[in-house]
Amino acid sequence: MQKPTRKYTYREVDESEVVSALEDIFVIRPQTLRNICKHFVNELTLGLKEDGHTLKMIPSYVSRRPNGKETGSYLALDLGGTNFRVCEVYLEGDSKVRLTQKKFTIPDYAKCGQSDVLFDFLADSVLTFITENNIPTETDIPLGFTFSFPVNQTALDKGYLMGWTKGFDCKDTVGKDVVELLNEALARKNVKVHVSALVNDTVGTLMSHAYNDPGTFVGVILGTGTNAAYVEKVSAIPKWKGGPVESGEMIINCEWGAFDNERVVLPFNKYDQKMDDESNNKGEQTFEKMISGLYLGEIVRQVIVDLVQRRVLFGGISSPEIETPYKFETAYMSRIERDHSSDLLDTKLVLQELLNVPYPAPRDRRIVRRICELVATRAARLAAVGVAAVVTKMDRVGDGCTVAIDGSVYEHYPHFGNRMKDAIHELLGMFEENVSLQLGKDGSSVGAGVIAALA
Repeated sequence: MQKPTRKYTYREVDESEVVSALEDIFVIRPQTLRNICKHFVNELTLGLKEDGHTLKMIPSYVSRRPNGKETGSYLALDLGGTNFRVCEVYLEGDSKVRLTQKKFTIPDYAKCGQSDVLFDFLADSVLTFITENNIPTETDIPLGFTFSFPVNQTALDKGYLMGWTKGFDCKDTVGKDVVELLNEALARKNVKVHVSALVNDTVGTLMSHAYNDPGTFVGVILGTGTNAAYVEKVSAIPKWKGGPVESGEMIINCEWGAFDNERVVLPFNKYDQKMDDESNNKGEQTFEKMISGLYLGEIVRQVIVDLVQRRVLFGGISSPEIETPYKFETAYMSRIERDHSSDLLDTKLVLQELLNVPYPAPRDRRIVRRICELVATRAARLAAVGVAAVVTKMDRVGDGCTVAIDGSVYEHYPHFGNRMKDAIHELLGMFEENVSLQLGKDGSSVGAGVIAALA
């Protein structure tokens, strides 16, 4: 006869035992980092050889970097997630930029409906911006379209959507040219604007920062989603069939969120698996799901749910909020990690007021805070592996370069940048100081303007 399983109350399980078990699951040791980095470099190389590999390594058709002397006024539309921006980018020369922008929030019905609903919404927003800012429209205004989703780009102003990420799912858009869809929507709304360049946000971040710092060779996004772009020698891109390139270089959009979808080297654990199983793109964007803002809070929630079910947290008492996917936001993690009070009062407030946990004991607050630290530190260390792999692939470990990083996670999450630097040091040793991580704020918008200027 099977023995009944013993039900623990949370007081019976030692706090250090709970934390230690979680550390075993989430902490990435230096040797593991090195193994992941080596595999990453191999995958970058494979993606440049031919299409069909995990890393898409898409040539951006941007083959010149700015010198900071470009001038003029350009529009930019930056679609990267739930919020998007319409901007007027005024390049003054002398590496100086003026930016006027307005943010819009995309309603859920547009994110998952028919493509014309989404693109009409974008066109309406451009019209609103032009009207509010009295921008003259005697002639068609050139617009740089930052589109932060995987596209098969066949020219600077032509790109076919390969698939949605970040919670978007307009199925009838896949396989279509997104520039054409936006131009058609602008024409339907009688907006005198023409898309002259299709830009990935990472390429935009790189180009924007290069306008100020010519040593910028890498652009990274660490926000709702994640990706990277870098400067590659055309001679190192066997799959490039676009003919000779005067500069000899091409910016490559890695689409690194898909790294290790095969689960060969990443420490993908049971909580990652549960979150992946319940996502709308199961088995895809493995790397992104471990490091980007859309998913970090959800991983923490999965851990909390498990500990509550095992009666080692909150006395086994949950709440509707704790049980709701994506209700534990990455912003809550950020707030909890900023809580340095001795009794973690702000953590208590987050748990009680935002997540309706009736009485989170001090021990519970400490455990939740440690979960946030573990999940976020793992994310930063994995992001650092990506940066180190790209810099190694470019053969710039010795010469060094600037890595421009945009996105809410890098900008606002406490200690994220320093945790990345620590991991880069573990990977590159003394050469770590050659790799300068810089915040590239609003980079994707300004970069679209810079690319429109170069076009």
